[in-house]
Amino acid sequence: MKTIYRHLDLGCGDAPRNPFEATELYGVDVYLGAIEPGKYFKQCNFVLQPIPFEDSFFDYVSAFDVLEHIPRVAIDKIADAITHPFIDLMSEVHRVLKPGGIFYASTPAFPSPEAFQDPTHVNVITEGTHEYFCGPDAYAKRYGFKGEYRVLEAQWLYATYAQSAKRPLVNRIKNFHKRWIKKSISHFVWQLQAIKEI
Repeated sequence: MKTIYRHLDLGCGDAPRNPFEATELYGVDVYLGAIEPGKYFKQCNFVLQPIPFEDSFFDYVSAFDVLEHIPRVAIDKIADAITHPFIDLMSEVHRVLKPGGIFYASTPAFPSPEAFQDPTHVNVITEGTHEYFCGPDAYAKRYGFKGEYRVLEAQWLYATYAQSAKRPLVNRIKNFHKRWIKKSISHFVWQLQAIKEI
């Protein structure tokens, strides 16, 4: 019997990515383009809604150029409360990942100008942002984070080569060239493993 691996691409638009080459590909976004919403692809606003899939459903989740669009703080006037959409999204990713599942995120990061140039970039990521979500005493738990991740990878990558999580040596060679010859690395990449009970 063939093992099924499920991958969810956050912010998939009409071109969902599958960097781990999973057997089933799912996607969520505010706008799906030409893709019809259904079992595999759903519309969702991560700032206001939970990820519309069940707990521990995915082996992998990816977010290519998404996290920088998620506000760190928002005001819920109806509930008369301050919310933390970025922290809530990190909790949601953890919730939908299976134990040991991997979250792969590629984001333009400080100090690259790409972190700021798009006016919809409201969440500046740095080399240390992921650390707030890692370990049993993750600092983000003080702000409502539910979960725990372990770092598998945290490094600078040139965005063009951030599409495949299965080619780390090729990525490193190409990024070495871009970093030292052209000095144009813009994206920081995380691979975080969900720590949770089976």
